[in-house]
Amino acid sequence: GNMHSAIHSILLIILIFRGANGDAVTQTEGLVTVSEGALMTLNCTYQTTFSNSYLFWYVQHVNRAPQLLLKGLTADKKVEHEGFQATLVRRDSSFHLQKRAVQASDSAVYYCALSDTVREGCRGAERKPRVRMGLCCGQPWRRCCFSLEGTVRALPALLLRATDL
Repeated sequence: GNMHSAIHSILLIILIFRGANGDAVTQTEGLVTVSEGALMTLNCTYQTTFSNSYLFWYVQHVNRAPQLLLKGLTADKKVEHEGFQATLVRRDSSFHLQKRAVQASDSAVYYCALSDTVREGCRGAERKPRVRMGLCCGQPWRRCCFSLEGTVRALPALLLRATDL
């Protein structure tokens, strides 16, 4: 029979948590329809009072813990991982996520996070935690591969759901 190219709908759901200082991260809103193999762009802009902020993209697939996808530590330097790329542009406060050829398997929840500190591992976890939002990958409670200590001001979520029309 004839093979037809399935069109995938991408549904974006925004969850915004604002910090006390008015720092915020905002992302693409609305319903976006792309065909498999097309360019996907997920916008992330931020407001912050931090002089030196770091941006992160996390991905969480169904029934999996969030995983660090990209981290923007240096301005105007493109970072890439598994086909995803982003550039931290401080002059317009953006860290947009792109993938050149989106696949149905890319359906997941995507988080853009902002922090003024970078902590590798879970050192200091025995102290009284200052953590607003912590994200671990691997099995929960086994090993924390990356933590954002107490300074995450906003954490929106994008839910990408691919459906054959």
